Amino acid sequence: MVTGKGYTDRTLLETEVHTVLADSLAAQPLDGQRVLVIIPDGTRSGPIDLLFRELHELLTPRVAALDVLIALGTHQPMPEDAIARRLGVSVEEMRGRYANVNFFNHHWELSETFRTVGVIPAAEIEQLSNGLLSMDVPVTVNKLVFDYDLLLVCGPVFPHEVVGFSGGNKYFFPGISGPEVINFTHWLGALITSYEIIGAGYTPVRAVIDRAAGMIDVPKLCVSPVVKGDELAGLYVGTPEEAWEAASALSAKVHVIYSDKPYRQVLSVMPSMYDDIWTA
Repeated sequence: MVTGKGYTDRTLLETEVHTVLADSLAAQPLDGQRVLVIIPDGTRSGPIDLLFRELHELLTPRVAALDVLIALGTHQPMPEDAIARRLGVSVEEMRGRYANVNFFNHHWELSETFRTVGVIPAAEIEQLSNGLLSMDVPVTVNKLVFDYDLLLVCGPVFPHEVVGFSGGNKYFFPGISGPEVINFTHWLGALITSYEIIGAGYTPVRAVIDRAAGMIDVPKLCVSPVVKGDELAGLYVGTPEEAWEAASALSAKVHVIYSDKPYRQVLSVMPSMYDDIWTA
């Protein structure tokens, strides 16, 4: 069951954010468990710092371990100072107040860091892709996840040009996956075209991602914020599928603007948070 709240005409107060997280986590059997929090890198905007502080405060007294894995996909690893900025803390605080937390970068290029959890067969791929592709897709994921009792995804939901809307199980694939699913889903998205897929709700790419995530035999929970500026328009907690569904419905209202006319030219300004031109 998903819990949370969201609005199109205002943003959440910090007290509301705390209440949503506190109530959701209180219902989870987390005492003595090892929890891995999976967060986005610096290419995703939103108050991850607030959410990290809340999760640390709420979970540290209960769990045996609370660590962080950065879902880089194929992006560059983040050095310690960049991780600190992402979480809104200083390097000194990481080494002091948060010394009980291990911070890991995902390395998509290192085959020794992965475990194969299954294969999506060609016949199923053909069905999921609406006949666009037919091939076996090996499913590999960062083997670090198998050292934990709960995988806690914490990342925003926006319209996305490859999958429709970001968030949810996308933090596993491509976030912490091997190159096979990364390459396949981006090619499938390209065949559909970004024009058709961005903001389109549940897409064939999302279906493949959800199928792959179902092969990870570790309990999962997802915190799905909907970001508006530097604040939250909404926050939902549940399974990755449930939380994403609620957050993407709100994102469609908050982030998608419909125009009565087409534009001949559009000027796009790349934010300074991007290190690579291709990512921007």
